[in-house]
Amino acid sequence: MRRDDGTATVEFVWLSLLLLVPLVYVVVAVFDAQRATYGVSAASRAAAVAFLQSTDPASGEQRARVAADAALADQGIDGASVRVTCLPAPTECFEPGSSVRVVVRATQRLPLTPRALGSQLGGVTVDSTHTEPYGSYRARR
Repeated sequence: MRRDDGTATVEFVWLSLLLLVPLVYVVVAVFDAQRATYGVSAASRAAAVAFLQSTDPASGEQRARVAADAALADQGIDGASVRVTCLPAPTECFEPGSSVRVVVRATQRLPLTPRALGSQLGGVTVDSTHTEPYGSYRARR
């Protein structure tokens, strides 16, 4: 009888653990990045629609930020930046044929990374741009 009889089970368990743990980590990291991507996409759409439903650019910007924050909080994302731009010019926000562009950018931290590494080294940056037209046949506000 040889000394290594019966070690195949032990070797299989150890190799399975060594390969399975990194695979599970990668799957969790990909799902976190996908959640962040969906969150910024939903936030940019919600912010653009909220902006165009307001009566003036100042309240529109405030409503856009509230709508974006709500969509981001729904996905558990914090610390995102929201930028609202009126096209073709900032003074023509609610003119027929104009549009609003919202850019939302967030950095999603990778799972189990220490905060000492910073958000850029231990994270994935995702962004979304959404342009919503005011409409060519709507009345001016």
